[in-house]
Amino acid sequence: MFNGIGTTEIIIIAIFVLVFFGAKRIPELAKGLGQGIKEFRQASKDIKKEIEDSSKDIDDAINHEENKTSK
Repeated sequence: MFNGIGTTEIIIIAIFVLVFFGAKRIPELAKGLGQGIKEFRQASKDIKKEIEDSSKDIDDAINHEENKTSK
């Protein structure tokens, strides 16, 4: 699963999380983590779209200039 982390280490981490946060808080933490990941993915998508749009605008401007100078 993970490089350098075995089953024993994962079990120890799971027990620590269970003791430290309690069984009732784990679903809340998982929900918050899921929402954070969802927001991160959406922000990444938005940034990628913005970069693609800007790149397209630059390409269009260059092509328009080339067409003006070639006529």
